[in-house]
Amino acid sequence: MAVMNFGGVDENVVTREEFPLEKAREVLKDEVIAVIGYGVQGPGQSLNLRDNGFNVIVGQRPGKTYDKAVADGWVPGETLFGIEEACERATIIQVLLSDAAQIECWPRIKKYLTPGKALYFSHGFAITYKERTNIIPPADVDVILVAPKGSGTSLRRMFLQGRGLNSSYAIFQDATGRAWDRVIALGIGVGSGYLFETTFKKEVYSDLTGERGTLMGAIQGLLLAQYETLRENGHEPSEAFNETVEELTQSLMPLVAENGMDWMYANCSTTAQRGALDWMGPFHDAVIHQRGPLPDRHNRGCHLRLALRADIALYQCAEQSAQHQPPPVGGHDHCDRDFAVYLVQHHLHTKRQRTASRRKYPAENQHPARGSRGLPDLSGPCQHPGTGPRRRQRPGAAQLPRCTAGTHRTLTHQRRTGARRKSDGPS
Repeated sequence: MAVMNFGGVDENVVTREEFPLEKAREVLKDEVIAVIGYGVQGPGQSLNLRDNGFNVIVGQRPGKTYDKAVADGWVPGETLFGIEEACERATIIQVLLSDAAQIECWPRIKKYLTPGKALYFSHGFAITYKERTNIIPPADVDVILVAPKGSGTSLRRMFLQGRGLNSSYAIFQDATGRAWDRVIALGIGVGSGYLFETTFKKEVYSDLTGERGTLMGAIQGLLLAQYETLRENGHEPSEAFNETVEELTQSLMPLVAENGMDWMYANCSTTAQRGALDWMGPFHDAVIHQRGPLPDRHNRGCHLRLALRADIALYQCAEQSAQHQPPPVGGHDHCDRDFAVYLVQHHLHTKRQRTASRRKYPAENQHPARGSRGLPDLSGPCQHPGTGPRRRQRPGAAQLPRCTAGTHRTLTHQRRTGARRKSDGPS
């Protein structure tokens, strides 16, 4: 195993030079690999394994995604099966479903985890939070993880270009004594360039932090804030877009990826260098203050329950769509993205109320008229806010708009302009 120095820390890294593809094929020559789920990671990993010469099949329920697998060359009854049949045939079960789908499908997967099999994940969520997900593997199977540091699309694209994507690997349970060989061989097979050692818990915490930071949340918020600032100061939409998005994505980021940040500093104007030096610190401090103790937040579960509830809502709506079922009585037709937006807005709304109450009544740490109010219990069935009993509110308190089509646009407009519709309650 190679040792690489990152920032003064020696880390164990597995490379394709020391563990070549031929060795990976030898390790897995008697294995049947079932990729369960053909959504985000499933296509890239399964196609790379197939093209690398491994014995791989796909397990997917009927629907649009099943049809996509057929279009990619998977043959029904030969290499494409339902989830349960694929699990029964496999010796290695790669669970690449969404977090919510993993919870829903776990009873059907677990009964085929006979002794000696391997259970594979690309995200440590289900195992790290097993007390909440109830995904508890049998003691006589290997439980392993390979987490490519990018989307399945990037993994497949780089594979076709002859390149590898960095991945993390972890072993949660080694029942057979072969877990390390299995996980490394699978990591090489799916198209990893370098394999970095981690744990299930560290993978989850780093992934959740990244998704809320530079991978999704922070970068989206930063781009939107800069665009809005330019527009509010009289710049045309095209100019605001080009300065905010076009230059970053099409010019700067490819150069940073190719040459590094030091090179970028050395090859920009002195004005840009001065701006970077002056503003890197304030932005860093603002993000650190906003971030807070992220691993502790994840562990406490408030953000976890919110994310999982939204994921369950999206999964249930996708399930209804695949089966061509109408929405439940009292529901609506826009339950996926609007519902996820509603949950985020509801969480922030409730959090602001609790924070204001704590500031006003620090001794009791609760509002005397209504007591302490935590997040609602999210362990039960996922229910749209318009179908169940409504939470009692203080007299005169502004109600959060119900989740309907376009609610997220209305909320965004209100946040930006301070305007409210009359139907949304008192201002």
